[in-house]
Amino acid sequence: MSADESLKSNLVPISIIGGLFATFGFITWVNGPLIPAMQSICQLTDAEAFLVASASYISFCVMALPASYVLQKVGYKNGMSLGLFLMAAGALVFIPAASSRVYAVFLTGIFIQGTGMTLLQTAANPYITILGPIESGAKRIAIMGICNKAAGVFGSVIFGALLLGGIKEKNELIASASGAEKEALLDTMASGVVTPYLVMAVVLVIIALLIRRAPLPEVEPQEEEVTEGGTVKNSIFQFPHLWLGVLTLFTYVGAEVIAGDSIIKYGIALGLDNSEFFGSFTLIAMIVMYLIGVVLIPKYISQETALKLSAALGIVLSFCILFTTGFISVLFVASLGIANALVWPAVWPLALNKLGRFTKTGAALLIMGISGGAVIPPLYGHLVGAKTTELMEKGVENALATASTSSYWILLPCYVIILYYAFSGHKLGLKK
Repeated sequence: MSADESLKSNLVPISIIGGLFATFGFITWVNGPLIPAMQSICQLTDAEAFLVASASYISFCVMALPASYVLQKVGYKNGMSLGLFLMAAGALVFIPAASSRVYAVFLTGIFIQGTGMTLLQTAANPYITILGPIESGAKRIAIMGICNKAAGVFGSVIFGALLLGGIKEKNELIASASGAEKEALLDTMASGVVTPYLVMAVVLVIIALLIRRAPLPEVEPQEEEVTEGGTVKNSIFQFPHLWLGVLTLFTYVGAEVIAGDSIIKYGIALGLDNSEFFGSFTLIAMIVMYLIGVVLIPKYISQETALKLSAALGIVLSFCILFTTGFISVLFVASLGIANALVWPAVWPLALNKLGRFTKTGAALLIMGISGGAVIPPLYGHLVGAKTTELMEKGVENALATASTSSYWILLPCYVIILYYAFSGHKLGLKK
């Protein structure tokens, strides 16, 4: 069956899964505006603020294998529904978090939401990958990416307006206030979080109930009995291309989160107006590239070629960020969306190739790679904080802006690893 025929025959389940990708895309990309909002509400350092991303993405490492076990017991569809209920529960935690203004409670809610997304992603990604020919897997995942990032644009813009409207003036008022007046300002700012997350919880519960009744067929990967040399593969450790895929996704997600979640803070550090909407720039760039990928893969270019071009472009754009300033530099950060868009769609089918009965476990391991978003962005935040302190001690003007720009060097090793996987890593251990 051709890629186009596969899309037509599976239109209903693909549309439903697309809706799920839109759901966790909306919630994931809310982190962009949430980071500077939490920094103000809880009076955090740069490194502490990026723990918003860490709390969300570390759940993918901690909960991915348990999610795989749950899916083996309840199936893909019930697992997706359960994931949505968990995400709703996490959203509700924001209500007591806002009233107490305790950062740890906010992080707990974010972690619970991340746990729900882990279960949802562990089910949805392999489901859409094996719902048709493996060689067109990147095409289907690219379509999911369009749904994910389009919803992410709405999430970033809506929550940017709700949480960051007048953020510069509010921060100036907070900085000049003290005692009870300062606490009152912070409480008012925190209360603005309650309504959006309450609405989010209600919507997630409704979607979870609808998924339980959705016409989603249970799909299973074909069993792989024998491999090269007549040797039966009976361990997940016999697939080096999978493990390198996990490392590749770890570095990729770290780079993607930096591009999406740091751009708002970067714009604020540079003193640019309307910075709260900069997160949508990155997402729009990704959507454009996803659309191009749907047209080109696999008819005109292979998944491997798309990955090679993406990694090379990421390296070039990272250097452009480092050697430019102001709004031009912000645009190069946003342009990373072009380099990032096709990495996830390309890595999944390459890493799951020929896993057979190990597909669900392999998917869980790949989901664990998302924890790169918990590790690499806080490293960027730490670099910014340390460099800012160093420059301020030297009397450098605009120390925060300079430090924010120079710290983007952390992206370079990420794209180098992706480039290696594109050329060689995805072939290791596979029979030629």
